[in-house]
Amino acid sequence: MASPSPEQRAADRGTGTAGSGGDAAGARRTGAATHENGDGTGTPRPTGGVLAHRVPDLGALELLLAVARRGSLGAAARDLGITQPAASSRIRSMERQLGLTLLDRSPRGSRLTDAGALVTDWARRVVEAAEAFDAGAQALRDRRDSRLRVAASMTIAEYLLPGWLIALRARRPDTAVSLHAGNSTAVAERLLTGAADLGFVEGLTVPAGLDSAVIGHDRLIVVTAPGHPWSLRRRPLRAAELAATPLILREKGSGTRQVLDAALGGLARPLLELSSTTAVKASAVSGAGPAVLSELAVGEELSLRRLVTVPVEGVDLRRALRAVWPSGHRPAGPARDLLALTRCGTPG
Repeated sequence: MASPSPEQRAADRGTGTAGSGGDAAGARRTGAATHENGDGTGTPRPTGGVLAHRVPDLGALELLLAVARRGSLGAAARDLGITQPAASSRIRSMERQLGLTLLDRSPRGSRLTDAGALVTDWARRVVEAAEAFDAGAQALRDRRDSRLRVAASMTIAEYLLPGWLIALRARRPDTAVSLHAGNSTAVAERLLTGAADLGFVEGLTVPAGLDSAVIGHDRLIVVTAPGHPWSLRRRPLRAAELAATPLILREKGSGTRQVLDAALGGLARPLLELSSTTAVKASAVSGAGPAVLSELAVGEELSLRRLVTVPVEGVDLRRALRAVWPSGHRPAGPARDLLALTRCGTPG
């Protein structure tokens, strides 16, 4: 058998007919996708880009259907809310795109050509399919918008979210909202497993696999019951003294515990380790010992003198409050609205 000519070899390289993987490479160069057959061979097929170049847009197809229905380009333009010159220009553009004459124009109106009648039939099917597609997408949006699953760390869940959810209810009265309160680690787990749509955390860092937005800031404060020796101090606590003292603390994994541990460089063994802000606060009020809590959580107790603040020097106990969601899935629908509301009513 004769060897291929240089021209033939060049042609083979250009079309992907020679060498392993040539079909896929040739398909990419010519704007075609490769469909894997059951026998392992690849069959090129047009990509969406090629199809979009050859097929008129939905607006043009709807205009053609309106002309067929009304028998007049002017009447069709009025139905669609555009000017007659714009409608005429769109029809001519579609004719150039298809390489076909679709309408015979005369003073008495516009009549479909034979080719135009066929294209109109095809256009009707395309538009009906698009309407079905739109209806299906709307049904999915309605299902998404009918519920919102929120996960939040304790301080945010107890002291900030109630107000946000009341405001969301005014905007979306038909959305059913469920709230799971837990520590920051539990919030991340629910988001990553698909059990929540939007989360709120108070920790130092954003858990892996999540995107975030800072929605405000909070400050941790040291509090005791009025009879505790620290309540009588004239000078602030030093950071080292606070770190060495057994405290009433939240459990490991909570945002409060993470921030405090990082700020002090380590903590003494807890006096008590409790799983909710309310339990920590109640223990401090009872006189069990000093606690570190969010400023948001103890406003009432401080105003009634059931707790007192103990100043601390040499340590920054401010922390960011964050909304979090799975990476690459920006909040939509009710989750997007709730996120917007948090930015309107969160401590700075």
